Amino acid sequence: MLDLAVAYNRYRFLGDEFLTWLWFLIENDQNAFRTIDSDCTAVEIGSRIVLENRKRKSLERISIRGDDAGLEEGRLALKKGALLTELSLVLKTGEYQWEFSLKGESLNLSSLKTPGPSLPPSPEELELFLLDKTERINKITNFIQIAFKMFVHIRVTSKWPNKIVPNIKKWINSIEV
Repeated sequence: MLDLAVAYNRYRFLGDEFLTWLWFLIENDQNAFRTIDSDCTAVEIGSRIVLENRKRKSLERISIRGDDAGLEEGRLALKKGALLTELSLVLKTGEYQWEFSLKGESLNLSSLKTPGPSLPPSPEELELFLLDKTERINKITNFIQIAFKMFVHIRVTSKWPNKIVPNIKKWINSIEV
């Protein structure tokens, strides 16, 4: 059995590849998100991305923040071999939207903003408010779980090296910076 630290270091790249794959899907195949959640109308890059290039002797980290921040630096980092290590996303379903961040190495969910009020309208409605809030949080955790399961399924098949990786490389190389 693998020591936990050894397993963590050996498979750490999977989360980063997952986030990079999500960015690829966002820009190339929004329909894939409807297979994850039929209510999904769009998934967009949020206000922050972090990329790391570990292929050099020293670690290169690029952080891009801001609502109107361009992704050109991130795209250039992808061309140089970097992978996403952190990604802010916006999930839209009809009139609602969720904003959240994911870390690649642990798939930790942070900065979650769910639709709806942040406080119950009255103390009597607290229980209903909490149930609704829990349901909205579960929607995102289920979305991430299903998306990661879909990624891992693709990642371990021959489709990954034969079709997906070439498509991602083609996408990265077509990016104009």
